[in-house]
Amino acid sequence: MLPEWLLPALVIMALGLFAIGALRRILLWRAGRPEPVRLIAGLMAMPRRYLVDLHHVVARDKAMSNTHVATAGGFVLSMLLIIPVHVFGLDSRWLTLPLLVSTIIMFTGAVFVYRRRRNPPARLSKGPWMRLPKSLLTFSASFFLLTLLASDVLPENFGHWVLTGVLLIGVTLGLAELLFGMGWGGPMKHAFAGALHLAFHRRPERFGGGRSTGLKPVDLDGMLGVAEPSDFKWNQLLGFDACVQCGRCEAVCPAFAAGQPLNPKKLIQDMVVGLAGGTDAHYAGSPYPGRDVGQAQGSPHQPIVDGLVSAETLWSCTTCRACVEECPMMIEHVDAIVDMRRHLTLERGETPNKGAEVLDNLIATDNPGGYEPDSRMNWAADLALPLMADKQVADVLFWVSDGCFDMRSQRILRAFVKILKAANVDFAVLGNEECDSGDVARRLGDDATFQTLARHNVATLRKYRFSRIVTTDPHAFHVLKNEYGDFGGHYDVMHHSTFINELVTQGRIQLDRFKGGAVTYHDPCYLGRYNGEYESPRALLAALGIQVSEMERSGYRSRCCGGGGGAPITDIPGEHRIADMRVDDARKVEAETIAVACQQCTAMLEGVVEPRPEIRDLAELVAEGLIVDAAGPASTATARPSLAEEVH
Repeated sequence: MLPEWLLPALVIMALGLFAIGALRRILLWRAGRPEPVRLIAGLMAMPRRYLVDLHHVVARDKAMSNTHVATAGGFVLSMLLIIPVHVFGLDSRWLTLPLLVSTIIMFTGAVFVYRRRRNPPARLSKGPWMRLPKSLLTFSASFFLLTLLASDVLPENFGHWVLTGVLLIGVTLGLAELLFGMGWGGPMKHAFAGALHLAFHRRPERFGGGRSTGLKPVDLDGMLGVAEPSDFKWNQLLGFDACVQCGRCEAVCPAFAAGQPLNPKKLIQDMVVGLAGGTDAHYAGSPYPGRDVGQAQGSPHQPIVDGLVSAETLWSCTTCRACVEECPMMIEHVDAIVDMRRHLTLERGETPNKGAEVLDNLIATDNPGGYEPDSRMNWAADLALPLMADKQVADVLFWVSDGCFDMRSQRILRAFVKILKAANVDFAVLGNEECDSGDVARRLGDDATFQTLARHNVATLRKYRFSRIVTTDPHAFHVLKNEYGDFGGHYDVMHHSTFINELVTQGRIQLDRFKGGAVTYHDPCYLGRYNGEYESPRALLAALGIQVSEMERSGYRSRCCGGGGGAPITDIPGEHRIADMRVDDARKVEAETIAVACQQCTAMLEGVVEPRPEIRDLAELVAEGLIVDAAGPASTATARPSLAEEVH
């Protein structure tokens, strides 16, 4: 028999190498910029965040969720029991039996991991990940047999050659993969980095059912964006290292599907190359469309663009957050992309195609199209809209946004005004006092222009009294609701779909049944994934008697229209147009009408060559279905007192 000290020595050696590797990894992360975290509170919160928040995402694939619970749970429990049983030699059935059970659970999970890896989907990285199931099986089987031998359950003459084989092959290989690799960069690295990423996440508000989607402001007196990997905050680098290369982000990325040079998984892995130094030669996943693997190289203090990634990769992103929504490790891809865009825009002045022109327009005219600011109300010349400057107090401030300069969007605005008047809503608009919300500037990386616009708008809004802001533009809705707070603007902001649904629910408007054909609904990214509003638009359609023919990708998995993040402005070429793919989704459910709730989505989807379904905004459908009695108003239901009435 081999010496009794050999197994404890192997376990202790593996734990020691893991500790050294873990310290090395921590030092790599700490090369990033400082970011304060709550150390003890984060560590205490980590188990719940893992068991609840992370598994809420993983559980969307039930089979993989159960597999992960068995494999990861079995491994953690096994390691906790291996140390007292096989290192300290504690002989107790209260330890031995749970260890046997935990290794069986781990082995069972590993079998399903092995089966999945026999013919893996294209989104999964291969390479070292293909050996991981074998290592999991070897580790669990080896320690199961070792525990049986130590318990004298097996015959005495069964021990020598089995124990020798287990020690030399199973234990050594299993410990090397699962402990050494966890600290030094193998596939199991995600377990160590992922646990700490959950503890010290840059957006702790996301946990416990919360939502955090607003971009964080730039200190304009400090570093403007991210030029090198070390310019990221340290917990962002930690987040990159947590990537499990599952490819869920890749599978839902509209730019990747369109053949543009972006793959969110590859981008994160390139950031890992940058934080550790080296090249992407060993990357075994899908490349950027049209780009070969092996071209990325860098280190913590070398430029990212044209070293690790191309600028076109960063400008391909529509900021739709589909990657973030799908990521089981809760990595923030969009934050990283916008941080790198900020450097290109603010430091290098390299916003592609029409980007520089749009930003110049925003600075000169307060709108991206460069229109005369005093023409902002021309669309409503015949509507006699009340102005906040005249009223001073109103229940609803209608934020018109820059759809006022676009003839197609003006039809949506006029439809919404018709609804407001039919419901006797006490509302007013800012008129020419309103400036662009700054959404486009911020997504293009120009936080300086965004902050100027935000502060100007906040100062304007501060002059008036209103209960809430309502807008037909999900991008303005998101910015006003989630990003103006950093500049003192805290408002109750509603999207028009939510507000109109409230009017219907209160009986302030009544609707006739829609008489058209099959209708599908396209979820805008900045209304759905960014702000969690999926139900009100569908409730409105139901109030019109419409049974929505849901597209395969709907709700939180809705495909982007291609219009977010300044993508139509930067216009990076690909093999397909994202809007074309979205209309194809609607054709598959034989929809005659695509109901939308965003002016930008309307523009993108109407840009698809006909024949195609008709594109109608919810406001247009509701305005068309209003039941107006002879007295005028759509409903005789009593409206609630306006803020102005309450004041007086």
